[in-house]
Formats: sequence, structure tokens, C-alpha cells
Amino acid sequence: MALLFQILIAIVIGGAIGGWMPTIGENIAFLGELFLRGLLMLVVPLVMTSMIVGIGNLGDVRHMGRLGVRTVIYYTVTTAISVMIGIILVNVIQPGVADSPAAQLALRGGERVEQVTYQLKGDRLTVTGSSLRRDYDDRYAVTLLDHPTISGTISPDDDDNPNTLTIEAWNDDQGEAVEWDQPQTGRGVLIDLAISGKMRDKSGSAWEAIEQVIVGFIPRNIFESMANNEVLPLIVVSLTFGAILTTLGQPGQSLIRSFNTLNDAILVMINLLMKFAPIGIGALIAGRLATAGGFAGFIPELLRIGKFAGTTILGLVIHGVIVLPLLLALLTKRSPLTYAMGCVPAFLTAFSTASSSATLPVNLECCIEKNRVTPQIADFVLPLGATVNMDGTALYEAVAAIFIAQIYGIALSPIQMVVIFLTATLAAVGAAGIPEAGLVTMAIILKAVGLPLEGISLLLLADWFLDRCRTTVNIWGDAVGAAILDEVDKNDETIGLDDDGVALSR
Repeated sequence: MALLFQILIAIVIGGAIGGWMPTIGENIAFLGELFLRGLLMLVVPLVMTSMIVGIGNLGDVRHMGRLGVRTVIYYTVTTAISVMIGIILVNVIQPGVADSPAAQLALRGGERVEQVTYQLKGDRLTVTGSSLRRDYDDRYAVTLLDHPTISGTISPDDDDNPNTLTIEAWNDDQGEAVEWDQPQTGRGVLIDLAISGKMRDKSGSAWEAIEQVIVGFIPRNIFESMANNEVLPLIVVSLTFGAILTTLGQPGQSLIRSFNTLNDAILVMINLLMKFAPIGIGALIAGRLATAGGFAGFIPELLRIGKFAGTTILGLVIHGVIVLPLLLALLTKRSPLTYAMGCVPAFLTAFSTASSSATLPVNLECCIEKNRVTPQIADFVLPLGATVNMDGTALYEAVAAIFIAQIYGIALSPIQMVVIFLTATLAAVGAAGIPEAGLVTMAIILKAVGLPLEGISLLLLADWFLDRCRTTVNIWGDAVGAAILDEVDKNDETIGLDDDGVALSR
């Protein structure tokens, strides 16, 4: 409890420093990086030893098969539920829909300016108008209203005059570069998010998500996977190795005992590292908030896409506070509140690091030591969950994809909604357990339904915060799964009652 309160205080202090004193936040961010590196350093040896030990202690390979099937079913079902919650909410709330075309344009961060003047210098056109804003970046393109088929990008070395924009790099509506040869005068400009011509086609497919997951099972080089913290292929190798050890008799058991000792040593290292957790977690929050520009930079951006952020957080709350506790209570008879209290250190670590992999050591400790989940079950279920069970990430990606369609005014058919459901569920499996990995797999979903990848840029400044929220739900889903599968496994081991009413085990 002392460590828990220290972490809570560190989060508050770190948020205050990063929000109001971003320069100091940036200067202390290296302390958070040290803590994160320490956790990630232990992920690979912990995953491999815990999986080998977990399989070895299960004894019968057939037992492993039953547990593996049940684990995959649980993770698939809960991820599908979370995606469905997200799809329903985003279609009901419609965070990307405004009341008018002008408001819709403003929601994308653009604007239409009627009264401007032009000045041509070579292929660079300077647009001057009294109402031009200066918060545009390379995500936006400028189209002259008199020449709607040609657009240019805002020059990165534009001056600081709030009433001018310098336009260069002209492209046609197919994204091909063109030379500027148009008149220098016109009646206005339209500033909007750019869409590259090559991304206008619907060339993607849901099969890409399936391919990514299947190929990711087998490492090309196991040491390269270790170096890159690619946990999924390491789990496959460790499961296979552990299962083989159970078939080798006494020599295999001797090696399993050695891995057991190694696993215990790694857990002791984790306990030592957690003594540094308050400083590391506070510095992580301070550094990340400082990078976002402090409260002055982060809060306006969050408010601009506030309905999207609110929809995502509402979905995460429904899944994390209603669905998962309900499953826990119905299937294990445990108190969800008591179980959740035992997982609070893991929640705080997940929120601060935004990494399921980095939180795995803490989640294992919480489930085994605080919530009394059978170690063999936790050692099998949690490392697998940290890689393939991404309830929060899948929900976020589904909401984000439909939000991007709404922002651009693209109507999605029922078939496209089904494609989003399937690809969000599958792509989450292929998402790495590292900060903001969901942005990478989101490209698969957008390509599958022909949505512009540029829409992802709308989410970047607020994604770091939502990433922490969804990672916390990911970790909670893993912990609930460990308890449920532990209970199911215990029921399997009970074959009846003796004369005194005591359960008999196999």
C-alpha cells in the first residue's frame, strides 16, 4: 500500500510538472526512460522462463492443449465484445459529424477563406488574408477555389506572419506533382487535410491482418525477436520448448527446475526495480505531457477531438467496469472490486508506460501474489495475453476508423462495418505491446475499407493519453482472464467429493 500511494502521488506531481513546467518535464524524462528500459529489459527473459515453467509444471501436454484453446477463446470473445461496444458507440454518438459543412471542415482543423490575395515567386505562392490561422502543419493542403483540382502544401520555412501562408509542392487531384502555371489572382483558398492520390483506391483487404498475425507466429531469427521485443514468436518457441521438455522424463524435469530458479530470480529483480517505480512513473508522465506542449498544448488538442476521446473513454469504461467485472463475478464468484484492488499497481504501471509488455512483470506479481492465481496458470495466460489480448486497443481502433470516415464525410456500408469489426479484432492481435503501437496496425484497418491514412494524423497529439487508457484496459482484461481460466482449470481437476464433502482431485 505504501508503494501504491507513492505511485499515485508521483503521477499527480509528474502531471503537474509536465503540464505547467514542460521544460523541467523534458529534463527529467530520462528518469522515466530508465525505468521503462528496465521493465522492457526483463520482458524477454520473463516471458520465456514463465512460459517454459508454466508448461513444464502443467505436466500433461494434453492439459496444455485444453488451457491453450480456452485461453484463445476467452481472448477472442472479449476482444470481439470490446470492438462491438466501440462500433455501437461511435455510430450512436457520431463524434466526427458536425451540423454544417463549415463546422465539419473546422472539425478537421481546416477552414475556407474567401478574401485573400496571392503573390507568385517562382513556384512558391504567398497567400495573404486577414483571417488566416497559423496552426497548420504538413498534414494540411491548400487548394485555390478557382483551381480546385490543384493543391499545394504549406512551406515548412514559412515566416511568422499570422496573416500569410507560403504554398509550394503543387499536386493534382491524383497526387502527381505539377508545375504552377496558373494565374496569380483568385477569390479564395480552402485549407483542409491532405489526401494523397495513391491512397484514394481501396487496395487493402482484411486478409492483411490475418497474414500479419500468422506470419508473426514464427521468428525468422529468434535472437532478432529478442532484441526487438517481439513477444509473440518468443511465446510460440517457449511453448514448444516447454512442451518438449515434459516428454523427456527426468532430464527434462531437471531443466524445468533450472528455468524455475531463473524465473524466481527475474521476479526478485522486478521487485527491486519496483522500488524505483514512483520516480520512474512520475518522470514518464511529466516527460510525455511536456512533449505534448504541457497543458497549453495538450488540452486544446484534446478538446478539438473531445467527442472522439469521450466516445473512446466511454467504451473503455463500459468494457472495463461493466463487461469484464461481470464475467469475473459470474465465472469465478470472486469480488471484482477486491480483485481489481490487487491489480492497482499493474494499472498504474500500464497507464504510465502505455506498454502491455512493460507491465507484464507487475501484472504477474499482482495476479500471483496479491490475487492468488495459480502460478502455472498465470505464467501461461498473462504473457500470452500481453501479446494477443488487446481489448482496449481493438476498441480504440474501431472507433478511430469510423471517426475518420465521419470526419471526411465518407459513408460506410454494413459490409465495411463488418470488415472493420474483423480487422480491428485481428489487427489487435498483431499489435506490439509497446507505446502507440495501435497507430501502426490502424493503417491495416483503414486500407481494408479504403479510408485515407492521413486521417490518423488527427489523433496524434491526443493519442498518447488515450494509449495509456486503453493499455490499462488491456492489462485488466489479461488479469481477469487469468482468474477465469484458473477457476475453470480448478473445476477440471475436481472429479467428485469424498464422504465428508471435500473435493477430490485427479
